[in-house]
Amino acid sequence: MVELNPSAQLHDLIEEEWQYRLREDPFFATQVGDRRYNDRVPSIAAAAEAQRAAQVEQFLQRLGAIPSAALDASEQINQQILERELSERLAHYRFGAHLMPLSKMIGPHIFLPDLVLLTPFHSEEDYAAYLSRLSALPGYLQELIDGMRAGQQRGLVPPRAALAGTETSLQSLAAPGVEQSVFYQPFLSLPENIPSERRAALRQAGEQVLREQVLPAFQRLLDFLTQEYLPSARASIAISALPGGEAYYAFLTRAFTSLELSPQQVFETGMAEVRRIRQEMESLIRSTGFEGGLQDFLRFLSQDAQFYATRPEDLMGRVALILKRMDGELPRLFATLPRTPYGLRETPPHLATYSTSAYYFPATGDGTTAGYYYVNTYDLASRPLYEYEALSFHEAVPGHHLQLALQQEMTGAPNFRRCTPGTAFVEGWALYAERLGLEVGFYRDPYSNFGRLVYEMWRACRLVVDPGMHCLGWTRQQAIEFMAENTALSRLNIENEVDRYIAWPGQALAYKIGELKLRELRAQAEAALGARFDLRQFHRVLLEEGAIPLDLVERRLKDWMATF
Repeated sequence: MVELNPSAQLHDLIEEEWQYRLREDPFFATQVGDRRYNDRVPSIAAAAEAQRAAQVEQFLQRLGAIPSAALDASEQINQQILERELSERLAHYRFGAHLMPLSKMIGPHIFLPDLVLLTPFHSEEDYAAYLSRLSALPGYLQELIDGMRAGQQRGLVPPRAALAGTETSLQSLAAPGVEQSVFYQPFLSLPENIPSERRAALRQAGEQVLREQVLPAFQRLLDFLTQEYLPSARASIAISALPGGEAYYAFLTRAFTSLELSPQQVFETGMAEVRRIRQEMESLIRSTGFEGGLQDFLRFLSQDAQFYATRPEDLMGRVALILKRMDGELPRLFATLPRTPYGLRETPPHLATYSTSAYYFPATGDGTTAGYYYVNTYDLASRPLYEYEALSFHEAVPGHHLQLALQQEMTGAPNFRRCTPGTAFVEGWALYAERLGLEVGFYRDPYSNFGRLVYEMWRACRLVVDPGMHCLGWTRQQAIEFMAENTALSRLNIENEVDRYIAWPGQALAYKIGELKLRELRAQAEAALGARFDLRQFHRVLLEEGAIPLDLVERRLKDWMATF
């Protein structure tokens, strides 16, 4: 038997791990455009979770045995990123994060309706696979309940604040009639290439599996949530209140920032940024001629009708115009643009009440679907129009869509790299992208520019309240009041955001830490290269390897600067 060289060993291991991941998580496979497992659901039973953890350990051991010095630069990046991803998966499992799979931020009520949108429905075979998946959903939901019960026995339950509103979302999936169910929508427009009698049979089969299996399964999950899980939810909000939680939050801080930072360092950085941005906000207020302080200005913004849409279509039209204008400016900023398009959608009703103002849902990456920018049109009085330039640049272009679509279109990179979450890079880039609007003629309206500062302040406040709540003893109310004092976000948005940080510890740190690092690296490049600095080429180098850890970004950019 011929022994493979290190490069071939790495290639084979990366491919083996990728195929294993697709088999083990058919939902993920559908999300990335692999149709082979569209008839299946993952097993999340305790034995399956333990087996996956053991397999991850084995992959890590094999990966560590490959000598990095024998690999080229791109292979070393692949090895390092895969090692981090596998290590982080193992850390989450060892803490028991998989035993808390439900909150207002995560769970089947969030991803399953979106998964329907990503599933292809072009042939009878597609519908047969979908029917098989629907038939398997009750078992998956029961395993979800079993896992939460196991978490209860170990003292691993979410805070009550993290679950608020989840019952409403589940109710919308359990309660409607079959024909109103989001899971029935594919049967309302079966393709004409399927014979009429087969269309009728498929529609009948869909009605039956939903009525007899899927909707009752969601009702059982809802009953468990309301009767057992919510009553056992903890009053404490800090992840550090759980067994091993303090060390886990320190791990989350490093994982989500991809830098060696402590929660205390993040908190101090946040306080410094809040002070800096507060000064900029107050200076801008004075420039408008407004007489009064920040809180007076915020009250003015919250009460003046000129800043709010009265109809959902007006808000959607405003957003569409902003983005179409930005589309025309992108060549001034980027040498390479993605081929994958993006579209606009309203946030689905079952999520709108407790969802943020907007979010991005990526394309599958196989060319069959676009990316989508979801805009929340619920409670328009809490959605000020002056925020939408910054918000749209963050979520669509030049933010999430542009970066993630380019990542999905990378050539020569292994599949896992096209789907690497890289939160610090992805969210840091999107916040960096908000500021790019200044460079191509946006934010001319002082109120819109104030909206940009509001969004930057929002992310700076996260560096304060996230470690504040999870590590430094802050209460939920203390976090809400801090954000109310320093941002122009509506009370509804602030409460939803604070509950999001409670439900998803550490994730919110990625935005501002990532943006600060990217701005720092750009400033270094501008200083080092002087007149030779080319922003389009800087962005090319920054984006061409996809979402990689920030320390690797810094190393690559320094290597690039050294070539001049």
